[in-house]
Amino acid sequence: MKNYQITQWCAAFIRQQVQEGDFCIDATMGNGNDTLLLSQLCGESGKVLAFDIQEQALTATQKRLNAGHVPENYRLLLESHANMAEYATPDSVSCIVFNFGYLPGGDHSLATRGETSIQALTQALTLLKKGGMISLCIYSGGDSGFEERDQILDWLKNLDPHQYLVIKSEYYNRPNNPPIPVLIIKNELYLFQKAAEKIFISLLLLLVMPFLQILVCSPGTYTLISVLLNL
Repeated sequence: MKNYQITQWCAAFIRQQVQEGDFCIDATMGNGNDTLLLSQLCGESGKVLAFDIQEQALTATQKRLNAGHVPENYRLLLESHANMAEYATPDSVSCIVFNFGYLPGGDHSLATRGETSIQALTQALTLLKKGGMISLCIYSGGDSGFEERDQILDWLKNLDPHQYLVIKSEYYNRPNNPPIPVLIIKNELYLFQKAAEKIFISLLLLLVMPFLQILVCSPGTYTLISVLLNL
């Protein structure tokens, strides 16, 4: 097995997830490595949005995309990833990629922060389609500290296990606070169950309503109707 770095590890799963024609988001553009990969995987019929708050990141990413001769299926946005919900509709995105920390070669004071990162992740869950995946590379220590890492890990731990599968890996014997790769997968089964529940309740009401019409409208009947309508 190859000795994967964290970006290579996450990229291996991204390649398995993304198909031709998919809609994907690079939530932390950086130097454009993930934007390039997503653009290649989505192909001409796909679409990629990439976010960063630094002009330097957009310049570096555009240069990388030009050199990679990828299709013009991308849009580079000088925008916080905390606003990504303004650019995509719910349940539409196949894969969303995050690298938390600072831009390599950039200003370390402009690193991602826990509050806005969790805002972006919360929006990402809504945008993700069923069976979709979020890839996270969580860097910590050094100039970044540990606050953001701890906030994200606490947030991940509290996600509903019926709705999301969270897989956290680690470089267990590597010193000096190695980065943490995480995958979030939106469960298809949960969404199917919720849809089935709605259908069942609708059918139940269709069966019960004729009987309600012949009941005497006593106070007890009103209570029964209220209970049934609020199932």
